[in-house]
Amino acid sequence: MKLKTIKIIAVFATFALMSLFHFAYNAIPNTLFAILFPVNESIFEHLKLIFTTFILYGIIDYFLLRKFNQPRNNFFTNIFISALSCITIFLLIWLPIYYRIGENMIITFLFLIIAIMFSQIISYYILKRENNQLLNYISIIIIILISIIFAYFTYYPLKNDLFFDPNEEKYGINTYLIN
Repeated sequence: MKLKTIKIIAVFATFALMSLFHFAYNAIPNTLFAILFPVNESIFEHLKLIFTTFILYGIIDYFLLRKFNQPRNNFFTNIFISALSCITIFLLIWLPIYYRIGENMIITFLFLIIAIMFSQIISYYILKRENNQLLNYISIIIIILISIIFAYFTYYPLKNDLFFDPNEEKYGINTYLIN
């Protein structure tokens, strides 16, 4: 299987995992799932969902690349940049629509697929580049730091729109909006 095919599979697999992971905490509420998966419907928790899915899918991606003897150069840089680019692209195209017309699942899914597609194209080119071990080590550190930040803000969210769950009128996992 070629790298291009693996990246096409990654688009659909990532979207499928995001759909599954979206409900993971509600299905099995525990501390680990709270750190990894969304605990509410805030924008922040959905960004955590995108990041976590890219990190966890990276494990599958690694084994596919290895099995089919495809380049694994810059692997951790690939994961970091892919996750970050998906978040950035999604926010850039989705937020203006969200603030103008509100939540629309079809539009959200469409924009998410577009963001995942672009991030997998970026992933393809990162994996094809010459290996840069220093950048890989830096990426591992940044991935760990971002994961810690996501976990921290799940339990101690800021009181702004990014962290607000409009469905349950709460911030984070434990705090509720009091009128």
